[in-house]
Amino acid sequence: MSVIEFGRQVTGDLDAASTREWLVTDGLGGYAMGTVGGLATRRYHGLLMVATAPPIGRMLGLAALDPVLRVGDREVRLATHEWSDGTIAPQGHLHLQSFELRDGLPLWRWAVADVVVEVELAMMSARPAVGVVYRVVRAPGRVRLDVEALCTWRDAHGERTGWGEPEVERTSDGFVFEGAYRVRGPDFDPAGASWYRGLRHREEAARGLSATEDLWCAGHFSAELEPGESTSIEAWADDAFAPTPAAPLMIAAARRRAADLVMRAQPRDDNDRTLTLAADQFIVTTPSGPTVVAGYPWFGDWSRDTLTSYEGLFLRTNRWDEGRTLLTRAAAGLSEGMLANTADAGGLEYNTVDATMWFLHAVGRHVAVTNDVDLAAELRDALQHIIVHHQGGTRFGIKVDGDGLITQGEEGWALTWMDARVDGVPITPRTGKPVEVNALWVNGLRVVARLLSELKDAGADEVQLAADVAGRSFLARFAGHGPGLLDVADPDDGSVRPNQLLAASLPFGPIEDRDGATAIVRACGPLLTSLGMRSLSPADSRYTGAHRGDSGARDRAYHQGTVWPWMVGPYVDACRKAGVATDGALDGLFAHLSEWGLGSISETADGDAPHAATGCPFQAWSVAEVLRAKRSVER
Repeated sequence: MSVIEFGRQVTGDLDAASTREWLVTDGLGGYAMGTVGGLATRRYHGLLMVATAPPIGRMLGLAALDPVLRVGDREVRLATHEWSDGTIAPQGHLHLQSFELRDGLPLWRWAVADVVVEVELAMMSARPAVGVVYRVVRAPGRVRLDVEALCTWRDAHGERTGWGEPEVERTSDGFVFEGAYRVRGPDFDPAGASWYRGLRHREEAARGLSATEDLWCAGHFSAELEPGESTSIEAWADDAFAPTPAAPLMIAAARRRAADLVMRAQPRDDNDRTLTLAADQFIVTTPSGPTVVAGYPWFGDWSRDTLTSYEGLFLRTNRWDEGRTLLTRAAAGLSEGMLANTADAGGLEYNTVDATMWFLHAVGRHVAVTNDVDLAAELRDALQHIIVHHQGGTRFGIKVDGDGLITQGEEGWALTWMDARVDGVPITPRTGKPVEVNALWVNGLRVVARLLSELKDAGADEVQLAADVAGRSFLARFAGHGPGLLDVADPDDGSVRPNQLLAASLPFGPIEDRDGATAIVRACGPLLTSLGMRSLSPADSRYTGAHRGDSGARDRAYHQGTVWPWMVGPYVDACRKAGVATDGALDGLFAHLSEWGLGSISETADGDAPHAATGCPFQAWSVAEVLRAKRSVER
């Protein structure tokens, strides 16, 4: 069982409670998300976030359920809100005795004198539905619980300002809001329905974004409860509003599912269990098959992130069948030898140089781990298609140069994983031959040559020859210019970044000897932190130690010193090849599981100590690479 728990010293401190976030997902790209203290600090916080075009097209529906405890003549509001003038009211967190995340499900317990009330929630799997259970744990007698329903229906990335009266249709047990979702609960009363105006989201303010919105209070549900009794509220967004199970059944089903996932993954300790459940949050089902959400709350599926995460999310959790389907689906989307980067903006964008290389690596790892040679046979044409198009040249100047290495780049674009742009200008364009792209290319050629050889394909020798040429050229071009490897060749860039780790960490990468791996590990020493690898050496004049401010400031710092937890995976593998001890290298990340995105690992962190977390609180490749690296070290 995976448990993260906090008492009053955290729950009663609004700053501490509001920087620890929980997430429950529906397996479609939708979710419920909030903070330990109940304060909605982001526009993305709410109880029913619906992916209308899984895994994207997210719309926020039911924003909050505010409990009001009534004991005799006494009324205690258990919710917590911040308003546009900075006022915190009500301050329900002051009554919050504890918060617990058990097997990924949150539970709050409020203590008001001799009355204790707890609230627990879950989402259904593969359906946009959330259920919340309210239970009176202790009381001197019967108490009344009113629960106010705060509603909206708006894009996840924006806010809604209230004007007029929204369409709310009464049902026998609740209401339907603007034809978008249904809410069901005990004894619904629409009396006093009105706009709650000027709720503030402090995290959006910190990001330099619009930070206030209005919510419609549709009315309240009510229940009279004796000690030990409970009631529940459910909300769901199926088109036909088909009946959904009661919240206690949702919670029981979610617990069974978590137990099944953990059993299948065969965890070795509590960190394994927690990371296994975290991995599940990113694996989603779409009409065309499984995919991966890159990060919550704002990312959809990105091929680079999906395939970088592949081994950790699918192979290390023994979800080979879903992974296999994902790989065949990805192969079907190849165009001119490339995988699309993302469809988050509404259409496919083929603007990544490395995602396809990660695909070759993922296929190789899948076959190596599962011995599924049939997959190699099924994808043979796709693998050869990739090599042929890269050798002949494809979009954005991506092609194999005369030395057998990949060169790439086009004005105004950043095609590697270091892809931040501000006002259309790349911060790290890395035009030429990036070190990790070519490490992946050498690895990919060797993978394909091996697979073709197993299939007794006559093309294996030709691919192996290309791999040999690229491998020799890699050593000639990237090594010998300093303590480690160049970050980019042609034109040469000796910036000390963690990208060079892939040359030694990949199973068939170009750095195969211990001395070469040792040189890379030493060169990357200044980049190592307890939460991962800095993206640029602190000794570099461009180094930016804080990933803070508005979107422009954050994007400028994104790959100029900001820490990336996912890069600890390549670091650990490179250390193993070098014979360098990795004791404790992951300990800070295990501790991080209870620091920010609860039970998960953040996208990024400040480059400067104390390396406060930034970016998405829940990031797929961060979780995947820590889980993979942990298992690799323990083998």
